[in-house]
Amino acid sequence: MLVVVAHPDDETFGCGSTIAAAVAAGAEVAVCCATRGEAGEAKPGSVPDGSDLGTIREAELRDAADYLGVSRVHMLDFADSGWDGELPGDSLCAAPLEEASAAVEAVLLSERPNVVVTIDGSDGHRDHKYICAATTEAFDRIAGVDARLYAATLPRSLMLEWLQGRSDSVYAAEDNVAGVADDAITTIVDVSAHLDTRLAAIALHRSQSSPYDDLSHDLRNRFLATDRLIRLRPAWDGGDVEDSIWTSS
Repeated sequence: MLVVVAHPDDETFGCGSTIAAAVAAGAEVAVCCATRGEAGEAKPGSVPDGSDLGTIREAELRDAADYLGVSRVHMLDFADSGWDGELPGDSLCAAPLEEASAAVEAVLLSERPNVVVTIDGSDGHRDHKYICAATTEAFDRIAGVDARLYAATLPRSLMLEWLQGRSDSVYAAEDNVAGVADDAITTIVDVSAHLDTRLAAIALHRSQSSPYDDLSHDLRNRFLATDRLIRLRPAWDGGDVEDSIWTSS
């Protein structure tokens, strides 16, 4: 399995249980990360004077990946685009889609995975949307007929619960809520057996605040004990929701 993400921590915050479950099932897992997340917001005191946030976040990614059982980490050389504002010239979103997809394609050709998992960008981050588009384009060019492509996603119903009472969020307005409609989710996987592993890996991203930190115990577990994905390839044609990313239910 190859997991393709935009920033360090996406692999754990977004796909950590999927990775842990795949490793436990005997799969070899690699991670490809497009940027080093240097435009992110660091926790106060987590970046020593003279240190570079991107370097710190890459090290955190490698620590978390190792903890999850990942065999290899591939770092691409795009800069973090940031949430909004003017794009740095060398950033992921400033690159032509063909260039970004070619970089992902090189990793796909190296790994030749049976399953590819990326993130769908339904949280609104432009880098997340762009890496999903680049991964899909690369997959379509080289994937074998038996390969499968998924995008990890967020259910809008849970996001609405998370947003209740949060006036500080960019998604506080109901008409701007993150996530996708629940009926757009094609694949729902029980990963509750790997919850502790995922939480430990999340904690290894010490410079970052986890989006799950301030959730109630119940709501946090409802986010993290079940993984929800959209099957992009082969294209979903309806029917029963899958309970595995490896074979149809």
